[in-house]
Amino acid sequence: MALVLAGFAALSYGIADFCGGFAARKSRLLSVLVLSQLLGLLVALAGLALLGHGLPDSRDLMWGFLAGLTGSLGLFMLYGGLAKSIIAIVSPTSAVVGAIIPVLLGTLLGERPTICAAIGSALCLPAILLLTWEGGGERDGKSIRAALGYGVLAGLGFGVFFISLSRTSPGAGLWPLVAARTASILAFAIAMAVSRQPFKVERASIAPTLLAGSADMGANILFMLACQSGMLSLVAIVTSLFPAPTVLLARIFQHQRIPPARLAGLALALTGIGLISVR
Repeated sequence: MALVLAGFAALSYGIADFCGGFAARKSRLLSVLVLSQLLGLLVALAGLALLGHGLPDSRDLMWGFLAGLTGSLGLFMLYGGLAKSIIAIVSPTSAVVGAIIPVLLGTLLGERPTICAAIGSALCLPAILLLTWEGGGERDGKSIRAALGYGVLAGLGFGVFFISLSRTSPGAGLWPLVAARTASILAFAIAMAVSRQPFKVERASIAPTLLAGSADMGANILFMLACQSGMLSLVAIVTSLFPAPTVLLARIFQHQRIPPARLAGLALALTGIGLISVR
């Protein structure tokens, strides 16, 4: 059941990332992030009211707040990379890096991967090299390095985000996600104030921004439920399949070309993630 929930979380994250990146291409990134996070907070509060959980423990709120701060870094770098860089590199790289960190923690906590999981982890390393390969000139090389930078930083933020949510107790309900969204909204609002950016979302960006916020919160809920019923290392890896729908949607709606080398890298990364999920 945990892997099924993680799979649906990956699908929801992929949809959210594509919609968020699409909206960020047409509006200011911080404005898109604030609006999407506000809707996510409303979704979490609605879910909290329906589930009827009592007051949370301060420890759960602290983990949720940390998740919000690190997740906001991940989203800022991911949406920025999806809007300004190469989706087929940014998204898979953030997924691989974001998966490795929880896997390492899970191993330290006593989780032991199977032989298939070890093979899958090994496949992810050459996959990153293929995902960053480009046969063009200097300008293309700079674009590749920029996309890789976005992906790595986003992955670091997501990795700590996954770990933080996994440390909350099952009895906390959705309160950690409420704390996480509160933290991310504050972080993005402060960033807007410091950079003196006005809050403005273009009409064409409103619908994809709202869809990104709701899908992202839905994915967070599914991820928390998956962590409560399965191993962190496996859940994090399966959740990291989110680049598949992101890249596929980019190919369908934006007609982005995927060169053979990066396509092979994506296939290898997904194969590795699939093997890691095998028990």
